[in-house]
Amino acid sequence: MTGAGLRIGVVGGSVAGCAMAIAGARAGAEVTVYERSDGALEDRGFGIVVPPPLHAELVAAGYLDSGMPTAPVPSRVWLTRDRGQRTERELARQDSAVTPCHWGLLWRTLRANAEGVTYHRGRPVTGVLAHPAGGAVIRTAESRERYDIVVGADGPRSVTRSALASGVRPVPAGYVVWRGTLPLDALAEHPRQLELVRTAWVTLGFRGGHGVFYLIPGAADGSRLLAYAIYGPPPPPSWAAGREEYVRHVAEEHFPAGWAEIVGRGAHTSLACHDVTDFHVPRVAEPPFLLAGDAASITRPHTASGATKALQDALCLERVLRTSSSAAQALHRYADERSGEGARLVALGRRLGHAMVERTPDWASMGPREVASWSRATLDGAGSYLYGSVQRE
Repeated sequence: MTGAGLRIGVVGGSVAGCAMAIAGARAGAEVTVYERSDGALEDRGFGIVVPPPLHAELVAAGYLDSGMPTAPVPSRVWLTRDRGQRTERELARQDSAVTPCHWGLLWRTLRANAEGVTYHRGRPVTGVLAHPAGGAVIRTAESRERYDIVVGADGPRSVTRSALASGVRPVPAGYVVWRGTLPLDALAEHPRQLELVRTAWVTLGFRGGHGVFYLIPGAADGSRLLAYAIYGPPPPPSWAAGREEYVRHVAEEHFPAGWAEIVGRGAHTSLACHDVTDFHVPRVAEPPFLLAGDAASITRPHTASGATKALQDALCLERVLRTSSSAAQALHRYADERSGEGARLVALGRRLGHAMVERTPDWASMGPREVASWSRATLDGAGSYLYGSVQRE
């Protein structure tokens, strides 16, 4: 086991950081995590989805607990608004299984399973640098510690990334995503919509964007929340209210009446607006540095790969640490495997963004056959767990 006896420093203690810490500890390393925030990360309430096979693998490997609440559904429903009307029309259904999770519950589970790991909360890293005698140094206001491997899991503005690819910066897509969660009682007067999200995740297409809706577990009490992501152009300069309020305007203008009422009148438990960006680092590891999660690449959220890629990064790190003859060989093997995946997902996200936001089809004219054809053309040979077979004509 290569990891035995190694000291690994992880910059960033979010989902990616905790997963990488588990990977290092399982391979036998001594792991220390530096998290800049001293707040409650578990309170971050947005929804994420992972492929069901990956969820099962993570449970079997001990990264996640089988009892962690999820809200799996087997299929995807495509909707739009009838032309000239405010009624909804179903376009197609696809076999497209996903396992939605609550971000905070996922982080809490990973953090609890990072057994034997030293976790510093409220300890921002001010710099990382290679040590002349080997390994690297992590600097904070309180200390300078030397490690055999430094893992950058510190997100889009990664301090660690400057050691590998200082010129790589996020590239704006030119549109935004609104993320929100609503209590399930927001659907109490909308039985059709409630029935749909209990058994499927919903994509609602409109001119210039689309919305995605699905259920996730509540934070801790066994409840369910309706999570959504709505993509579209940013508010115009003349818009006087806040950016978050603009999502209600978008829903009212483009959604069928029921969905517009849910978004517009619901008492949100969380709501935020983010600019959509992407980038990828050409090579995500060079001894003694390694990048994971959003520090290595950010894909447009249409791919639903942010948490998924970070978790797959961790599984890869554990595997290469266990099977390599040295730490350097492990990092080279990690780079060989994970660098290309980041590039692939960024390219896929750009194609999806072009097709679903920048050049949306005439959704109202489409049916199952057209959705299937559009999906194949958009994927252009790429694989994605989000796109399955159409169930019916």
